[in-house]
Amino acid sequence: MSNLERRPDEVTSPAIAPATPVEVLPYREVPLGGPRAMTVRRTLPQRERSLIGAWCFVDHYGPDDVSDSGGMQVPGHPHTGLQTVSWLFSGEIEHRDTTGAQAIVRPGELNLMTAGSGIAHSEFSTPATSVLHGAQLWVALPSAERGAGPGFEHYAPPVTEVDGARVLVFLGALLGQRSPVAMHSRIVGAEISLRPGQSLAVPIDPTFEHGLLVDSGTLTVAVAGAGHTVEAKRGELAYVPTGQPEVALEAGRDEPVRLLLLGGEPFGEQIVMWWNFIGRDHDEVVAFRDQWQRERQEQPPIGPGRFGTFPTEWAHTLPAPELPNLRLRARPTKRDR
Repeated sequence: MSNLERRPDEVTSPAIAPATPVEVLPYREVPLGGPRAMTVRRTLPQRERSLIGAWCFVDHYGPDDVSDSGGMQVPGHPHTGLQTVSWLFSGEIEHRDTTGAQAIVRPGELNLMTAGSGIAHSEFSTPATSVLHGAQLWVALPSAERGAGPGFEHYAPPVTEVDGARVLVFLGALLGQRSPVAMHSRIVGAEISLRPGQSLAVPIDPTFEHGLLVDSGTLTVAVAGAGHTVEAKRGELAYVPTGQPEVALEAGRDEPVRLLLLGGEPFGEQIVMWWNFIGRDHDEVVAFRDQWQRERQEQPPIGPGRFGTFPTEWAHTLPAPELPNLRLRARPTKRDR
């Protein structure tokens, strides 16, 4: 998914420590463009926190009636220095990219696109989709891997039952399940569903920090020895810092809970993220933008370019937003008192 904000911030993302063992990060609503825009709930990046492990971008959307909003209509657009993780709860999205990959994103199935040195892709909800509901997630690539070639992978994880909870592990390992998808940093991603009133103790890697994105219901979160619990509602992200061997999850008594557990080893590198690009400094990100603008204007390409050959199905591509008149500066990350 593209970041369609007209004035996207540039974000420098260091890892920081929270003031409390568990905290709830609110979301902000971002329209995806147009008068009938589908709106997403964005919890990463934000001023209080920009990274959870290598997870650097979290958009949560739906359930969205596509007859009203038009669904997802995102023409070809670029990415660098990251991987996109597409995860649906309902509906379908057609993906095309400049590696030649074409795939239908379906509920409960991982679609992972690696941008590396550069890729472009498009995302459109299919004509058969009446309700669109899911999450679009980005993973930052470490410096040693961010210049790798682009690629695309698909994986349908098995549904497992753990103490009555429904679990799908799509990246990393959790609750006895392991995804075969190779990643460039140590991370985990899973969908967990709880019945009304159900509790589940989840052993987690204490070297990881974790985020619990609530898709539906009200989730209570506690960690051993914290002496307190927090409550997160739909669209909110509960943050659990490193050093915790287990997290206790509990659904409200009146409705089930579905959540995404996202975790990883603290990234340990600063990144600069602007629009759909991740780089390491201002000049690099500006160069990515300039390259994209040139290449989208010379399709079919004059020669090999950073973002590849555009699919013939693309009638048009997204232009990059305008840069401000002043040199972009990193947005400071708010440190907890």
